[in-house]
Amino acid sequence: MRRMTVRTVDVHADVGEVVLALVDDVDGTVLPVTIGPREGAAIASALAGIAPPRPLTHDLLLTLVRAAGGEVAHVEIVALRHGVFFAEVVLDDGARVDSRASDAVAIALRADVAVLCAPDVLAAAGERPLDHGGHQGSSASTGAPGESELAEFRAFLDRVEPEDFGDADS
Repeated sequence: MRRMTVRTVDVHADVGEVVLALVDDVDGTVLPVTIGPREGAAIASALAGIAPPRPLTHDLLLTLVRAAGGEVAHVEIVALRHGVFFAEVVLDDGARVDSRASDAVAIALRADVAVLCAPDVLAAAGERPLDHGGHQGSSASTGAPGESELAEFRAFLDRVEPEDFGDADS
């Protein structure tokens, strides 16, 4: 398994997609995952350190695991089938819970645990980062979203309507 860092959640308003960018900690390969707007909001708020006044779904799931005496050990993106990413939330007792990749990442951020990716998934869907000259390179910028990305996401949240939220498969 390859350890990944959550780099950004980007809103592509022109095509109506929310894309989660995960970066391989070793070689900088970027794994783009198209996700739903609700999951994007959950991940972006966790990245920005924004605590909701009431628990959201991912907060509730983590609270339930802990109330039952468990902990989340890490999450794994385990497969890519027909363009859909499959993940598992791995608990400290070894139990594995099937999950969408976006939900697993949202839970991992809240639990402050590693996001891992199967090498075959990264090989199939990963993109080599561009260097500063715009060519395929070997390093990528990682870390929390920048101010412009946060401002863009806040603007998205200001204009989004309940009707915009549909079901997502990833």
